[in-house]
Amino acid sequence: QHHTLFTEAIRSMPMGDERRQAAYQEYMKRYLRCVKGIDDNIGKVLDYLDSAGLADNTIVVYTADQGFFLGEHGLYDKRFIYEESLRIPLLVRWPEKIDAGSTVDELVLNLDFPSTFLDLSGHGVPDDMQGASFRSLLLGEEDPDWRDAFYYRYYSSHFNTPSHYGLRTDRFKLAYFDALDAWELYDLNADPKEMNNLADDPEWRDVLEELRARLVALQSAVGDDPADIGDNPRTGNPALDRWHEEKYGRRD
Repeated sequence: QHHTLFTEAIRSMPMGDERRQAAYQEYMKRYLRCVKGIDDNIGKVLDYLDSAGLADNTIVVYTADQGFFLGEHGLYDKRFIYEESLRIPLLVRWPEKIDAGSTVDELVLNLDFPSTFLDLSGHGVPDDMQGASFRSLLLGEEDPDWRDAFYYRYYSSHFNTPSHYGLRTDRFKLAYFDALDAWELYDLNADPKEMNNLADDPEWRDVLEELRARLVALQSAVGDDPADIGDNPRTGNPALDRWHEEKYGRRD
């Protein structure tokens, strides 16, 4: 009831800084309450595993589907390639194998989860899965063949988000907003908040061109067509692509 009344009060305010600040405070309060609720209940699950003697034989994975803007870059919600939206939480508890508080810096993607879970459960990983098992990373082992970059694509324009694609390496972020014909390049070591676009800086021209070439290669490797608008995704999975063509038709 309080939230309903407060929301109605916000909507009745004239547009301006006061309304914007009030809406932001309400937004943040709801977000933080959600986070607190998740944290409390994950704690209950972990406490139960401990008390039931199951912790040593249970792998717990906490993650999400995407990050979330809380005003960074003047944005809210998600969808953009910027770090706040691109990064996802990933915490794994495996008392027998993982030291508490240890971290892994390699680039892990949510499409790696199925392969990893199959691997951890002792099953084979199908060849047509795009992801890779990061079991060795969890065990603290080095994997010389692990990815050093990944591809990103956003097709639609919900909430007026412009379509774009790009790549992320351990140091750089390159994004191309195709609807705007605009490039953005960030050095994440020096500029982790992505506030200084280097794409038009002549001193970074060589890096820009190198990353453009890598972007094209990654785009090709996953079978994505930059001309697509998202109505006929090329997933790299032949069975899924055939199903999509049969259901929706082929767009050439």
